[in-house]
Amino acid sequence: MNPTLSYLQELLAIASPTGYTRGVQDYLVSTLEKMGYQPVRTSKGLVHVTVPGQDDDHHRIVTAHVDTLGAMVRAVKGDGRLKLDKVGGFPWNMIEGENCTVHVAATGKTVSGTILIHQTSTHVYRDAGTAERTQDNMEVRLDAKVTNEKETRALGIEVGDFVSFDPRTTITDTGFIKSRFLDDKVSAAILLNLLRRYKEEGITLPVTTQFAFSVFEEVGHGANSSLSDKAVEYLAVDMGAMGDDQQTDEYTVSICVKDASGPYHYEFRQHLVELAKAKNIPYKLDIYPFYGSDASAAMSAGAEVKHALCGAGIESSHSYERTHVDSVAATERLVYAYLLSDLVK
Repeated sequence: MNPTLSYLQELLAIASPTGYTRGVQDYLVSTLEKMGYQPVRTSKGLVHVTVPGQDDDHHRIVTAHVDTLGAMVRAVKGDGRLKLDKVGGFPWNMIEGENCTVHVAATGKTVSGTILIHQTSTHVYRDAGTAERTQDNMEVRLDAKVTNEKETRALGIEVGDFVSFDPRTTITDTGFIKSRFLDDKVSAAILLNLLRRYKEEGITLPVTTQFAFSVFEEVGHGANSSLSDKAVEYLAVDMGAMGDDQQTDEYTVSICVKDASGPYHYEFRQHLVELAKAKNIPYKLDIYPFYGSDASAAMSAGAEVKHALCGAGIESSHSYERTHVDSVAATERLVYAYLLSDLVK
């Protein structure tokens, strides 16, 4: 299998809702050490590795995030089921019917379950199909013999326990990748494969580059810290948003020109466009109207850098997502070309 897809499958198999990312951090550190790197894990949990380049007076930052959407136990109900509080931004209907895992802090064990609206049965509730899905009526049906709050609490489950969603990863014979959390584990897999190639092929980058894997992107502050003082360029590799009025598709790399934080650096994004044209990499330009990235978080924190954003086109973002291997390949080619190019002028 393509190494990038292998890394992707391994990443997707690790539960990592924002705030519960120790497992995926450990995976990154172990994988990078096996490649021959010396990764650093910051107090915040960001994992980064610096690759020396010919120009060490200026540095580049390239990021992908490995934290995902998820939930926390908000309350244990009288009937033994759980109320939830969201981690990250998604409508409740996007997770209805999804299998999930409760990560019990008190015991270190897990309890499986399913996320449902309270009035699910159409044989009992007239509004089963029409009721608004809210925090008050969405709940976890545990796969345990519990009928009341006392029995559920006896499992060790408590308010604040994290709940992860089943990714349901599938790669079809036609090249489609279906899974939750392709945002942004596709990009993390791409960066891992590039780092592998640099070691195995003896590639020296023209500019010293810090590869950063962030763990708080879904809640807004991502990789906005621990940046090199020499950094002059910051590329966030994240997902390309698809939908009405969007050019992004599942077969090209998407280059973002503007998101909810404002326009990205014009010369930087044009640099990416020219690289795509020169290397015959299929691309689309797009605006992501309700979106923020690690790069925009860094800008809000005061980073003095040129910033840009590109990524694979992801269909049905923050739901059961899909992309195609063509989009993954185009994104990897563009990031590879960028990191071998001269600094943006």
